[in-house]
Amino acid sequence: MTQLKQARLNKITPEMEQVAQLEDCDVETLRSNIADGKVVIPRNRKHSLKKICGIGKGLRTKVNANIGTSADYHGVEEELKKLRAAEDAQADTVMDLSTGGDLREIRLEIMENCSITIGSVPIYEAAVDAVKQKHSVRDMTAASMIGAIKRHCEDGIDYITVHCGATQGVLKHLAGDKRVCGVVSRGGSFLVDWMSFHKKENPLYEQFDEILSIAHEYDVILSLGDALRPGALADAFDRAQVYELNVLAELTQRAWDADVQVIVEGPGHVPLNQIQSQIQLQKELCKGAPFYVLGPIVTDIAPGYDHITSAIGGAIAASAGADFLCYVTPTEHLGLPQPDDVHDGVIATRIAAHAADIAKGIKSAWDWDRTMSQLRRKRDWEGQFSTCIDPAHARKIREKGTPQNVDVCSMCAEFCVFKVADESNNN
Repeated sequence: MTQLKQARLNKITPEMEQVAQLEDCDVETLRSNIADGKVVIPRNRKHSLKKICGIGKGLRTKVNANIGTSADYHGVEEELKKLRAAEDAQADTVMDLSTGGDLREIRLEIMENCSITIGSVPIYEAAVDAVKQKHSVRDMTAASMIGAIKRHCEDGIDYITVHCGATQGVLKHLAGDKRVCGVVSRGGSFLVDWMSFHKKENPLYEQFDEILSIAHEYDVILSLGDALRPGALADAFDRAQVYELNVLAELTQRAWDADVQVIVEGPGHVPLNQIQSQIQLQKELCKGAPFYVLGPIVTDIAPGYDHITSAIGGAIAASAGADFLCYVTPTEHLGLPQPDDVHDGVIATRIAAHAADIAKGIKSAWDWDRTMSQLRRKRDWEGQFSTCIDPAHARKIREKGTPQNVDVCSMCAEFCVFKVADESNNN
């Protein structure tokens, strides 16, 4: 039985107990939220996870890091370095988005070395195989798409992105919206091109029951991809995006009816003033299903700094109810990230997630900040280093500007407000 089915039968699984312990929450409340579809626990039956996580209502906002090869750079060793960077920066999950090299070999190697939850996008493999065999993404077949999904689940992937909501009905709205950047989801673009060329319905929508059957067999979470997510601020909240969200709401209910756990994916590039509305709409239409957002990126003009533009949007989105943030690295829109970019992307997104958790009233988030503040007040530098979100980086900065008096920092030196206060109290 899936985690969802067991929760509905009032059974507490070992995975639920682990998550409840990690989150310091009531296990019965957790079970109830899983039964309602508002929390998921990604864990493929075939995957022996070292670190488990729960995603959804009442839990810490989780952070995903994307890694993976491209046609230009497809060395598995480099991807393992990125994996280590993501794990060291304490990402909750990683996704293998490889499109270059032997995709299955790379996936299995990443899984072998990965200690945390792992996701993937099977349509990439179907597209790459089609190009290798017949020279065009349009040569994908329904069987090859479903076959890729089956392989990823058999290999032990914990959650998969499937772009089932890009229907012919959605495409009609897309044609009328006259977007600036069109379709920016890579998996979505493959399917939109295929559907437009063949004049057929999306096979992943038509065969959604088969996908549900596969997901149920392995207890794999379906992350319902937003193929029509906006890739420019000007494209946000258009008819195509909202129409697709309605389709995803339909598919969410069908997944629940089949006892399959589900996450709904969201935008994308979104202006600040729209973020809360977008989150609220998703939560309402999808009846509280966990919401997974890319950023959102709040301005289009900052290539090289999109880990910052996305962290701004992520903090607002998560405080409004988003449950899962996909990181964005400084290289977004520019090139394939390196390990340092992965690290910076994870840290920026974790800061956003934590800030949102404070706003949500998550006790562990408040406790963490209080502890840090107390250590700062005491000028306990080692304590601050061990408590902060990126100890190595904090220590490096302090060492660059070592003060004459190591009790303080080089900003205020002897005029440190805490030192002055202590001296005043002692007199």
